[in-house]
Amino acid sequence: VVGLDNEYSFNSKSENGTGTSEYDSQPPSGAFSSSASTVVLNGVIDEGMIMSDNGKDNVPNDLHLMTEPYGVPCMVEIFHFLCSLLNVVEHIGMGPRANTTAFDEDVPLFALCLINSAVELGGSAIRSHPRLLSLVQDELFQNLMVFGLSTSPVILSTVCGIVLNLYQHLRNELKLQLEAFLSCVVLRLAQSRYGASYQQQEVAMEALVDFCRQKSFMVEMYANLDCDITCTNVFEELANLLSKSAFPVNSPLSAMNILALDGLIAVIQGMAERISNGCSSQQIPINLEEYAPFWMVKCESYSDPDHWVPFVRRRKYIKRRLMIGADHFNRDPKKGLEFLQGTHLLPEKLDPQSVACFFRFTAGLDKNLVGDFLGNHDEFCIQVLHEFAGTFDFEDMNLDIALRLFLETFRLPGESQKIQRVLEAFSERYYEQSPQILANKDAAMVLSYSVIMLNTDQHNVQVKKKMTEEDFIRNNRNINGGNDLPREYLSELYHSICNNEIRTTPEQGAGFAEMNPSRWIDLMHKSKRTSPYIVCDLRAYLDHDMFATMSGPTIAAISVVFDHAEHEDVYQTCIDGFLAVAKISACHHLEDVLDDLVVSLCKFTTLLNPSLVEEPVLAFGDDAKARMATVTVFTIANKYGNFIRTGWRNILDCVLRLHKLGLLPARVASDAADESEAPSDTGQGKPLPNSLSSTHMQSIGTPRRSSGLMGRFSQLLSLDTEEPRSQPTEQQLAAHHSTLQTIQKCHIDNIFTESKFLLADSLLQLARALIWVAGRPQKGSSSPEDEDTAVFCLELLIAITLNNRDRIRLLWQGVYEHIANIVHSTVMPCALIEKAVFGLLRICLRLLPYKENLADELLRSLQLVLKLDARVADAYCEQITQEVSRLVKANATHIRSQMGWRTITLLLSITARHPEASEAGFDALVFIMSDGAHLSPANYVLCLDAARNFAESRVGPADRPARAVDLMAGSVACLARWSKDTREALAETEAVKLSHDIGEMWLRLVQGLRKVSLDQREVRNHALSSLQMCLTGEHEIYFPHGLWLQCFDMVLFTMLDDLIELASQKDYRNMEETLVLALKLLTKLFHQLFHELSQLTTFCKLWLGVLNRMEKCMKVKVRGKKSEKLQELVPELLKNTLSVMKSKGVLVKRSALGGDSLWELTWLHVNNIVPSLQSEVFPDIDSENLQPDPVSVETDPNE
Repeated sequence: VVGLDNEYSFNSKSENGTGTSEYDSQPPSGAFSSSASTVVLNGVIDEGMIMSDNGKDNVPNDLHLMTEPYGVPCMVEIFHFLCSLLNVVEHIGMGPRANTTAFDEDVPLFALCLINSAVELGGSAIRSHPRLLSLVQDELFQNLMVFGLSTSPVILSTVCGIVLNLYQHLRNELKLQLEAFLSCVVLRLAQSRYGASYQQQEVAMEALVDFCRQKSFMVEMYANLDCDITCTNVFEELANLLSKSAFPVNSPLSAMNILALDGLIAVIQGMAERISNGCSSQQIPINLEEYAPFWMVKCESYSDPDHWVPFVRRRKYIKRRLMIGADHFNRDPKKGLEFLQGTHLLPEKLDPQSVACFFRFTAGLDKNLVGDFLGNHDEFCIQVLHEFAGTFDFEDMNLDIALRLFLETFRLPGESQKIQRVLEAFSERYYEQSPQILANKDAAMVLSYSVIMLNTDQHNVQVKKKMTEEDFIRNNRNINGGNDLPREYLSELYHSICNNEIRTTPEQGAGFAEMNPSRWIDLMHKSKRTSPYIVCDLRAYLDHDMFATMSGPTIAAISVVFDHAEHEDVYQTCIDGFLAVAKISACHHLEDVLDDLVVSLCKFTTLLNPSLVEEPVLAFGDDAKARMATVTVFTIANKYGNFIRTGWRNILDCVLRLHKLGLLPARVASDAADESEAPSDTGQGKPLPNSLSSTHMQSIGTPRRSSGLMGRFSQLLSLDTEEPRSQPTEQQLAAHHSTLQTIQKCHIDNIFTESKFLLADSLLQLARALIWVAGRPQKGSSSPEDEDTAVFCLELLIAITLNNRDRIRLLWQGVYEHIANIVHSTVMPCALIEKAVFGLLRICLRLLPYKENLADELLRSLQLVLKLDARVADAYCEQITQEVSRLVKANATHIRSQMGWRTITLLLSITARHPEASEAGFDALVFIMSDGAHLSPANYVLCLDAARNFAESRVGPADRPARAVDLMAGSVACLARWSKDTREALAETEAVKLSHDIGEMWLRLVQGLRKVSLDQREVRNHALSSLQMCLTGEHEIYFPHGLWLQCFDMVLFTMLDDLIELASQKDYRNMEETLVLALKLLTKLFHQLFHELSQLTTFCKLWLGVLNRMEKCMKVKVRGKKSEKLQELVPELLKNTLSVMKSKGVLVKRSALGGDSLWELTWLHVNNIVPSLQSEVFPDIDSENLQPDPVSVETDPNE
């Protein structure tokens, strides 16, 4: 080992193969035991740390320590010696430096163990010593890359351990080295397609899992590498590798699958833990509004998250767009460049530098197309070629290494002219940066061409006679400005090309490239220019973007493992992963991901599968995987329901299946408001009990099977069944007990009772899912199972509607349409229509007090009740009326619009003719109209019509019609009150309008009483009495004269005409008394209003109408003969009326000139009724003068 020290001394070979160690004169260190070396290294590094802490500059401090015995010189030499021990592996493939001495693995393993100890103990202090750090960055890591591909599992494991320690302590200085190791070693070995043995795969996977367990590893890989345009997507590759490796391929789960699963879940749980440290704010979309050179963008601060987080997100966006642009370019270069211009990644007017940088820094480009473009003779392409060459750093590189790196980025064209243009650009750049040996760029051009020819000669199988070293040296004489190049230089070039071909047709970027000396030198050059390493803390800055990338494969991988797993510890690992995925999805508002997770989990519950077993409950109780999946589904629904969208359908399918199996808690559909939210203001000061109790809501005549888990359990234990069953076994009892515990853990009822806490989008999707799961109602009969499903879903829909009264507008349209579909499609009484109708009534009852702005829509929905099929309506009419009555009593003060009252009164009116329902309907009407408690201008006329319907109805108690008439007549007090309030409170214009409206309402009132006065039953007399009260009572309501004329024409005259006709045609009881009352009412009102009426121009017409009705009453026959009472009454009433008219000076004989129509017409009719009245009323006037000319007057028989 000591003998090797001179050959592998510190910095024994520079990157160009020159230079020796400044410590070569010092004696070699010899072999140390592990413990001794660790103590020395630890002590020395600690010393360096102390001196650094004293504030001295690092480099002078390092130089000072060089003069101390056992200081940095010793430490560097020991560390370099340990690195040199790794160079003795034969034919490593890292160039000619490999020692041909055969060593077994003990020597490198010895060195690796000591190096690992030094890194562990020295830790981050190594960065305080530039020479030591340089050893780690270059020689150590280069050797680790080599030994990382070792076939020895022990060596590979040790190498991975060292790299993990280096990551923990020195990752800030090892950004590109870590990328190279992960890409070229870990990712390469962990996949079988690269020829690695199973042992290598397993060790690589273990190492990867160890890395994933570092809290910040994955997020730092994403921020530093995936979001760097010049680096590979290491995070994506690692995540995909873990997902794919977790999949069992046509075999049971292997240790590799479980290991990959552990790594995957470690990544996911790391994200979930970061959420607890502060969830990221909402992601701001990234847009490139204008072109900026993407390869030159820098971050203001790589340590401040406020700067670097938006910076790396923007850079990742650019990287993705570049990859899309590369795909376009590979299909059509011209259109690809146009696409990049459209996305502001290239300027509107292309310039050579931007195109060159696109070629240089974009992964995935077709290297054949890039080579063709760069070799083109077009002037712009030539400019791009030179700019492209200018992006390379060839400083201090051998020409063959520089040429290898240059030609790796594109395929060298086959035409000689194109090759010449390419090599000219390369030579110019190479000479510009490495002029040490070459005299000018022409020398570089000729030598480059010569190297390409040598490469073709040596590695083309068609060339039989190969060029010798002497031939190559001879061919390159006098090319260096007329002089020869050093023979050793050319010899080294010759052997480098012979031993390692320059590939002029590079691979198209598939897979992971092997690390070779030229690439390593390039990596070291890049590491000097790369952006600083971003150290991420434990906050979720980038987790949204990361998780969106890996969520799909992750869910699929965990699901497949869960499906194939057979042990509960693996089940639990998967469940932990599922819950972490749910937490992350919810935090970052990734609703689609959460929906996918729910869909995947629901399949494992076995609840969605058609039951193929006789006892599905027992099977569910025995299946631990199904039970764990079920609990997980409902845990996610309860904790993260805010972010579930389409997944609600799958969850509800599971709920429905549990319902069909009788496994749900009894109150799963409870609205949790029966006790706490029942409105207490019922208009009577007493709270109403909830009418729609669970017993009431049970379908009439539709027995339901025993529900609830305990009911199902008792069925199992029951021996008193139609078919004797054996005593359940202990296994069956245990299965049922497991099932019971599982359902209790699910807290299924909370989904619906706590739905008021769901976000609006989720709540709406839940409601839509319930409607979808229920199925669209079909006309005709449906199967009992389908109906049971629809009823259950409707219960849940009503429950969440009632629980979300503050957001009823969000749900109302869908709920109403669903209930409407049920109403329109149902033709026979059934549980579904009952639940729909009473559920609708319940919603209105509960929400009206809180949603006055929605009252009209709620009440309009009750019109659906009017559209029920006759058979359905008849079956539930009494219960519907009871509910409407409760609704009115509870919410009368909240119903203010005419439309709302129209619906209510229409429903009440219909009940007037239903024997069972009329009592409740009339009770509600009494509540509204008694003492005018809830009458208003909006509902006055509607309530009158409803009361008249009850008055005319022939069902119910005998006294109800009279009570209905009393309600009508009593309402006149409301009109009087409104009239008074109007005069006192409102402005003149408004008062006039409202007075007119009151007049119209009064007219409707007396018209309604007129119609009842024509009833066959004796209620007509009661109606007449009430009409008289309304017309002649002291109500202080002032109506215009025109309204009174309308009253005479439309009410009194019409009523008498109809009564006279009825008396002559029908044999109604007490009809004579009715006519007497009507005639008295007519004359009384005429007398009462005589003064006002006599002033009207139409008084004569009105008076003749009165006379005409008296004449008809004298002639009418009641039961076939004239009425004695009328024969006595009419003359008396007429005489009184004439006397009044005489006393008021209205009926007097005017001048004979021109005639007097009132005088003449009066006596014409009076003489037809009672001729003797003429002389009695006007005894002083000559009877001859009183007698009008019968020829000169024509009367209208209809007057």
